Amino acid sequence: MKKYLLCLFFLLLSFVSHAQNRPPDALAEYKAGNFERSVQICRDEIAANPQNIESHVVICWSLLKLNRFEEALRFARLGRALSRYDPRITEILGEIHFYQGLNNEALQYFQEYVSLAPEGQRIEMVYYFMGEIYIRQGKFRHADIALSTAVHWTPGNAQWWVRLAYTRENAGDLSSAITAYERALSLNPQLTDAQRGLDRTRRTMGAQ
Repeated sequence: MKKYLLCLFFLLLSFVSHAQNRPPDALAEYKAGNFERSVQICRDEIAANPQNIESHVVICWSLLKLNRFEEALRFARLGRALSRYDPRITEILGEIHFYQGLNNEALQYFQEYVSLAPEGQRIEMVYYFMGEIYIRQGKFRHADIALSTAVHWTPGNAQWWVRLAYTRENAGDLSSAITAYERALSLNPQLTDAQRGLDRTRRTMGAQ
């Protein structure tokens, strides 16, 4: 029994020692919401190995969460120089330009992402961003197509259904707008924008 306990003790000691010596994980810190810590880890990794594309990706994700767009742009450009066709870097560049209000540039990167990764991990977000850009530009038919694709990939996102309904309302497709507003409210009955939009669209239809 004593021998068994002694073995168990050394096993636990080895586990603790391994955990303490394990290198910091930037992606784990990012997922935990520790964005500043993630940035610092990535900076250290890039300083040790400037060719590390994973560090460039994660630092960009973290900087985007911190709204530090110019800094993210610098690392995204470095990452693109390392891996021209990495869809993650392409999507990051699209987001940066979107948040900076550079619609045409953002759209170009998002369209490139769709070509590179038509079923990529960020495909639903890319179509959502494209829809928002087309709304900004007043291209509501284009926005309808993009946002319809976004909710196809993520049908449970009530806010996206509201935005889709809004585009259809502005495009004059009132029946489809009502359907989308109703879908949003079925997912989240507390959405006041959806309820106001539904009421407004019904009034418009009634007046025609």
